[in-house]
Amino acid sequence: MGAVTEAPSRLAWRVTEPLHALVYLVPEAAEVYARLGLEPMAGYFAARGAAFGEAGPALVAATFYNFNPAMIARALPAAWATVTPEQMVAARLEIAGTALTRALGAETLASPEVAEAAELARTAALHAATLPHGRPLFAAHTALSWPDAPHLVLFHAQTLLREFRGDGHIAALVAAGISGLEAIVLHVATGAVDGRFLRVTRGWSRDQWAAATEALRERGLMTGDELSEEGRRVREGLEAATDRLAEPAYATLGAAGCLRLAELTRPLSRTVVKAGMLDPAGLTDAAGESKHTE
Repeated sequence: MGAVTEAPSRLAWRVTEPLHALVYLVPEAAEVYARLGLEPMAGYFAARGAAFGEAGPALVAATFYNFNPAMIARALPAAWATVTPEQMVAARLEIAGTALTRALGAETLASPEVAEAAELARTAALHAATLPHGRPLFAAHTALSWPDAPHLVLFHAQTLLREFRGDGHIAALVAAGISGLEAIVLHVATGAVDGRFLRVTRGWSRDQWAAATEALRERGLMTGDELSEEGRRVREGLEAATDRLAEPAYATLGAAGCLRLAELTRPLSRTVVKAGMLDPAGLTDAAGESKHTE
């Protein structure tokens, strides 16, 4: 059997994603949120949910999917008494800009390669914006103004592409009858991600986690704490469906454009990862301060 080749669209998303994901994990995030009077998790919900305006907990829980609604309800709508959605949109760009400058340096961010990557990612994101139907969190983000600096254009474009993919992933989970909590339990069962990080940052108690695990065992998707054969098949099907639903965003680039985007962003993302900017420890500790997660 020949080797499985990763689709160019998935490669472009995967390789570029660290340039977006860092905004949730770098210490700059907690610092900016604290300056605005918000705890880290409240800042996260307000910043990512700000595209909706003064969103309440029900809308954010529905569109973020795998967070405990009770955790979100402690942050929203209370955060809007302290900050505005416009402030939180600006805060997220500030965090991204400061962190990317720290990791990559101003000279790299001003390079032709970053400008080219930004234009490719923006082209894909603008094409995706013509396909908003059934993708509420993505659609809300398409209404946000584009920044000017190329590295922030790249960040914003990847944010749009990530939310486009994320809304498709939720659709696949709903179709498969898998809840948000069950989705992250299955993810942890693959061995690819730290269980405490997902449980604590998503606000689930140990009892809730254990109940979801048992429900998945009863469905035949887990054996012990690992995926069963059926569980692996379901997970593979979910990933394939997510890839298929995300692919239209990149159609305007074609395979060559996707490969070029990945080529341009790979060294940037590697630098970000090597700099420890995707370390979940800080966010885990911040979320773990909530008694609800213990």
